[in-house]
Amino acid sequence: MDTEPGVEFDGRRVTACERCPELVESRSRIVNGVGPDDADVVFVGEGPGATEDEEGEPFVGRSGSVLDEALRDAGLSRGDVRITNCVRCRPPENRDPTTEELGNCRGFLEAELRSVEPDVVVTLGKVPSQHLLERSVAVTKEAGSVHDLRLDGTTTRLLVSVHPAATLYDRSQREGFFETIAEAARLAGVREDGDGQSSLGDF
Repeated sequence: MDTEPGVEFDGRRVTACERCPELVESRSRIVNGVGPDDADVVFVGEGPGATEDEEGEPFVGRSGSVLDEALRDAGLSRGDVRITNCVRCRPPENRDPTTEELGNCRGFLEAELRSVEPDVVVTLGKVPSQHLLERSVAVTKEAGSVHDLRLDGTTTRLLVSVHPAATLYDRSQREGFFETIAEAARLAGVREDGDGQSSLGDF
C-alpha cells in the first residue's frame, strides 16, 4: 500500500489518517482491529459506533455481548478471533459509511486480512457483506452461506452473517446467528471439548 501524507499504517493498524473529512470530524479515535495477528477467524463489521469510538475496540456494548455469547457457545472466546471493521472511524450519528469512505478504508482492510491470513472471514451485516463480495446481499436470506473472497490472487472463505444487533431487535434472528458463528468455528477447524474449552490452539 502506497504511503501518503497524513496516513500512518503498519499493515494491520492505522495510527493516522485524514482521508474522510466527515469521519475525522466525527471520531474521537481510530478504532483498529483487535485479536491475534494469526487468527483463524476474522469478523468484519461495518464501522465503530459510539461505544466503540469511546473505548477504542470493535464490537463492545450490547452487540459485542451477543457476539461474545455466540463465540462461547461455539467453543471460542474473543481472544481466539480477530475483530475489525470496514471503516475505522465512527460515521456521524452512526450513519452507514458512504461508498467513498468504504473505498478510502478498503486497502487497510485488505492488507489486514492478507497479513492475518484467516481460514474464514465472517461479515457481520449487510454493509461488510456487500463491500467485500462487491454485490448486493440479502443478508437475512444469505446468512450462513459461504463464498470465495479473492485478495491479490489468494482465496479465503467468506461466511455471511447477520449483525449481532439484529438479534436484539428481532429475537427470531438469534438462533440463526448462533448457528452461523458455530459454522465459522467449524470451518476454522475448531472443536468443542467435553469441558467446553476451545481447542483452537491444536490446529
